[in-house]
Amino acid sequence: MTAHVKPKALDDFKARDFRMLIDGVWTEGTGSALERVAPGHGVVVSRYPAGTKADAERAIAAARHAFDDGPWPRMTGAERSNILLKAADLIAAKADELAFLDCIESGKPISQAKGELGGAADIWRYAAALARDLHGESYNTLGEGTLGVVLREAIGVVSIITPWNFPFLIVSQKLPFALAAGCTTVVKPSELTSGSTLLLGEILIEAGVPAGVVNIVTGTGPEVGAPMTTHPDVDMVSFTGSTGVGRLTMANAAQTLKKVSLELGGKNPQIVFPDANLDEFIDAAVFGAYFNAGECCNAGSRLILHKSIAADVTARVAELAKKVKVGDPLDPTTQVGAIITPQHLGKIGTYVDGAAKAGASVALGGTALDLGLGQFMAPTILSGVKPDMAVAREEVFGPVLSVLTFETTDEAIRIANAIDYGLSAGVWSRDFDTCLTIGRKVRAGTIWMNTFMDGASELPFGGYRQSGLGRELGRHAVEDYTETKTLNMHMGARTGWWMPR
Repeated sequence: MTAHVKPKALDDFKARDFRMLIDGVWTEGTGSALERVAPGHGVVVSRYPAGTKADAERAIAAARHAFDDGPWPRMTGAERSNILLKAADLIAAKADELAFLDCIESGKPISQAKGELGGAADIWRYAAALARDLHGESYNTLGEGTLGVVLREAIGVVSIITPWNFPFLIVSQKLPFALAAGCTTVVKPSELTSGSTLLLGEILIEAGVPAGVVNIVTGTGPEVGAPMTTHPDVDMVSFTGSTGVGRLTMANAAQTLKKVSLELGGKNPQIVFPDANLDEFIDAAVFGAYFNAGECCNAGSRLILHKSIAADVTARVAELAKKVKVGDPLDPTTQVGAIITPQHLGKIGTYVDGAAKAGASVALGGTALDLGLGQFMAPTILSGVKPDMAVAREEVFGPVLSVLTFETTDEAIRIANAIDYGLSAGVWSRDFDTCLTIGRKVRAGTIWMNTFMDGASELPFGGYRQSGLGRELGRHAVEDYTETKTLNMHMGARTGWWMPR
């Protein structure tokens, strides 16, 4: 293997030491330290406290006190909105620093990381607007003596647990909406990519978020995440990650009947008909498969192609995929960066090898790349994949594209639905009836028609079945962090009481 070469962009860089945020105070915590080695460069770039159960419990106690006795839930929507807008402005101002942290810790290309920061700032602004729009209902149709009012109240303390693949973007899909509702929070970022979330803590303090409202505890799932899902003082858990850990989170939360929101895995198909605009589709297929090195829950990892075009389309996708630049995440021209850990790179390779042994053909790639930096995987295409193969049913979470074929619309729908996941799907056809049929019959939370992996703060995102519970983003996102309370008010003398007088 070639020795790791530290890029010039890191010549003057020194590993950054971070602390946890508990009750408005930066602390080393009670555990040891975690070192993060950059997956794209092979050098230590960050150190965080390895939080313990005691740290999680202190953070939960701080959030509980801030909710029960602090000012945040008692502020007006406008007051919370103004603070969230300040946070959004600070996120935009510090976007380069935040993107750099996400790039070196996760291995994603710097140009992609900067794009995600722009999207994150927009989400914070959208959540700020919703803080002023949250409202209940009234019913004056219950008779002259009765008035009904339905209140929406912040649910309380929310545990937010986020993954390593989109460190800042995913915390931004949760935290600002919880804050807009008036909740207090304990946030656990992935122990692999905690840097940008901890910098967000600094931003929120500067924006005016009171102590204890946002607590950030770093560490592993068993040490920190587990108590965040079981503690009786936590009212809700919002988790994004693997389906397996999602099941464990749900089981833990069931011990105290907490509300749970889960955004989990996906095995997302793109169904392509012969009349599609294939030039546009080819670009979307390569983007959908290799964006974020395929380490993406809504990656378009399954192409379901009509048999009449399958050979030609597969060849064209392979030709474009050959032009995708894999390399140094800090290079602005890089399109596919590093794989998160050596262990995950090995897992991806196991799926490719297993598919080949099961009868699939490696049409492109299929191997790790030695670039003299960290760990990288060549963009890979597997043709001749059958619906029952593991690579067609399970989430590989890497730059691996599986090609399947169909002859009829019903067959395409059966293949798309014949898995445990239902996060997203795409359909490509110039016939609107075809697109609408797929859109209505494929069981997934988002169906893209003649596009793929588009999104906006206004559009809800989440999945069916084992892709999760609940939705993030959209106009109802703040409501997910509330409870409803009914006030049934009677006016005047009560009549008709059945007890004798």
